[in-house]
Amino acid sequence: MDAHTLRTSVIGSYPFPGWLEFAARHLDQFGSADLSEMQDDAAMVAIQDQITAGLDVITDGEQTRFDFNLSFYGFIEGIALEPASPRRFGPPAHDQRGKHEIVGELRAPRGLVAVEEYLRLKRLAGHTGKRLKVSVPGPYTLSGRLAPNAQYKDRYAITEALLPIVRQEIADLVAAGAEEICVDEPSMSCYGFREDTRRFVDIFNRTVESGYGQARICTHLCFGNFKGHPVGYRKYAPLFPAFLELHCDEVHVEMANREYAELEIIGQIAQRTDVAVGVIDVKSYYIETPQNIADAVRACLKHAPANRLVFAPDCGLSQTARWAAKQKLANMVAGVEMVKKML
Repeated sequence: MDAHTLRTSVIGSYPFPGWLEFAARHLDQFGSADLSEMQDDAAMVAIQDQITAGLDVITDGEQTRFDFNLSFYGFIEGIALEPASPRRFGPPAHDQRGKHEIVGELRAPRGLVAVEEYLRLKRLAGHTGKRLKVSVPGPYTLSGRLAPNAQYKDRYAITEALLPIVRQEIADLVAAGAEEICVDEPSMSCYGFREDTRRFVDIFNRTVESGYGQARICTHLCFGNFKGHPVGYRKYAPLFPAFLELHCDEVHVEMANREYAELEIIGQIAQRTDVAVGVIDVKSYYIETPQNIADAVRACLKHAPANRLVFAPDCGLSQTARWAAKQKLANMVAGVEMVKKML
């Protein structure tokens, strides 16, 4: 059977080990060599958990980022980082994350450090035979935490300023040998119902032009997952057919948390590109059984061919406890294998 058939993958992030969270609160007590060792150790934890689960495609778990998106602001010049959450009390939710002030030209002369992360992943896992994936946030999603000013008058102006930064990062990743790059644009799927989807497609395609055709370009379209909460209007219908024109090799859609609503849309996507289906609900502590996963895979096969299908969690696993993430991934792989044996 083609190794590409019914692949299993992840989005990018993975839970931090408890010791890493503790250490992150006391970084001033570590030397530079200690920190480098800690980064390697944390990445190896995520790598080993994914290998043990049996995944075809693995990442470094984004263990050296504190968020799939927020960490990158530290590498962009022209930003005054927000000093504190605008709402510190009450239920945790997206409104507890305010906007950073722009105080100068947005530049990233050192890049976004995704290349460094990829090279670490390659050094630690290049010998495993697994497909290695690295993620970067798209410019529209990255623009969401920055407040417009006189120089950058709205979110689209900020996006245009960030676009060449992300495009260069993708080019640098390709030059470093990255074979699979996920461009995370959940803000596009969250707000596509009220924005010009053709404009989104244009933004995305200009962003990835430095890597499309040279590496496997993926994109992750979900509806938010901060503290286990979505933030967007959870419908994919408004995004299509425009999003069929995205220049990518794999489109990931969140399905498990939405009880597989709109599953038929994967048929449209599969006519143009591979489709990664979220079959693990990262917002729930119900542990999907292998049979649950097998049933979901069979349902997907009614809409898309096996060689176009990839299976993954709905979103990154950083908001899920590690014990649950480990079992969910293992059961996901087991369920997919159950169906593979019957093909």
